[in-house]
Amino acid sequence: MDRNIAYNPENIPERVRWKYTRWIPLLAGIFTLLAWEALARFSGLPAFILPSPLLVAERTLRAMSDGSLLRHTLVTLAEVLLGLLSGTFAAMLLGYLIAKSRAFERLISPFLVASQAVPIVALAPLLIIWFGPGAFSKVLICGLIVFFPVLVNTVVGLRAVPRSLHELMRSLRASRWQMLRHLEIPAALPVFLGGLRIGATLSVIGAVVGELVGADQGLGFLINVGRGQYDTALVFVAVFTLIALALSLYGLVILLEKRFLAWQERN
Repeated sequence: MDRNIAYNPENIPERVRWKYTRWIPLLAGIFTLLAWEALARFSGLPAFILPSPLLVAERTLRAMSDGSLLRHTLVTLAEVLLGLLSGTFAAMLLGYLIAKSRAFERLISPFLVASQAVPIVALAPLLIIWFGPGAFSKVLICGLIVFFPVLVNTVVGLRAVPRSLHELMRSLRASRWQMLRHLEIPAALPVFLGGLRIGATLSVIGAVVGELVGADQGLGFLINVGRGQYDTALVFVAVFTLIALALSLYGLVILLEKRFLAWQERN
């Protein structure tokens, strides 16, 4: 047997490659924790500047036992989900109108681009002042930060549908609803879900920005509490929880892609 053929990575079955590569994230995480522990132990930095992983784990258990971590996580999660849903829904509606009308696009595009020129961190204090420090202002901030990437991908996906397919549907006397349901939505779905991936992670940023500016609950509030009390371990706990939320939402979008785009794999 030719050794070049026998040891060619392309000849390794996909199942075997997955068996080995799936351990890479776990090994990378273990290496990061060990490096962090070594840095915290031998750098001479005090714990309020760089707590060790063991201190963060201990602080996590305390926050879980007194219920504060779960309570603040649920508040942030509710704001993120509501902001993600509302921002996505608004982006889908406006994206469809823009994709269907060049005149409407020319009218509204300058305002959309101008809105993205102002960082959400600069708008968050105004929104807190206008709408108060309650949940609505946080949901609004999440919706605004999610809105633009989902909007752009919606427009790009709808306009990427081949004109020949539109003409075929018209020749079959398909109604506007039938064309949307059977042609435009399936064709634009891959690009739309790509934008939703970005929006899912950005929604977590939006909620935290709003809570850092003004809130009395949520993970952003927990970060402010830890910062004010020099409880750096608590800050790490809140940050890692936010990372877990973002990864969970990102994974949920991937599951949606596998569910709704299964026809691509069959083809």
